[in-house]
Amino acid sequence: MLRAEIRKLLTPVERRIFSKLDSPTKIQNFLESIPTNYELGGETNYSPRNVLKHKTAHCFEGAVLAAAVLAYHGKKPLLMDFATTYDDEDHCVALFKEKNRWGAISKTNHTVLRYRDPVYETPRELAMSYFHEYYLHDGRKSLRGFSKPFDLSLFPPERWVINEKPLEWLLTKIAKGHYYSIASDSTMRRLRRATKIEIKALDILEWPKM
Repeated sequence: MLRAEIRKLLTPVERRIFSKLDSPTKIQNFLESIPTNYELGGETNYSPRNVLKHKTAHCFEGAVLAAAVLAYHGKKPLLMDFATTYDDEDHCVALFKEKNRWGAISKTNHTVLRYRDPVYETPRELAMSYFHEYYLHDGRKSLRGFSKPFDLSLFPPERWVINEKPLEWLLTKIAKGHYYSIASDSTMRRLRRATKIEIKALDILEWPKM
């Protein structure tokens, strides 16, 4: 059982943290208490162990940590990746289900692309809830696709929960998976741009760069 495997791998301190985070809301609150990882020294792509060690995380790192904690509590560790235009950044969340509805845990430094309560009937419905929040400073809406739920339980937890090395292999695996398009090219060419007040929200940061 994945939960038992993860428990054996964790240190006593890590187990105490994981044990306390026994709901999606608690996991989300914990992620928001961790400063944003700006990767000032280069790409990190920390495993959950390294996130706890360094006390910082970006979206991918936070999503993998959330998935690991969910697995520790007997849930399936699922990720969803969002693909964007060439000049924007992808985003990654951890998925969860409650009463047959989908929700998402999200580590972000902005007012957008945040936690989703479990009210969505399908992964696609959840993914589409992020569409109007995904835009650039010039107002262009940049979300172009989202991945099929990516199941981390297919891999030994040694590779993604406690790995001391960057999880580049996992990013590659996700990128090679199946993605669904948001809409047709003709539809995407006719999108209305985000307004000035929406763009202003992009400048609000939870953890300013120091």
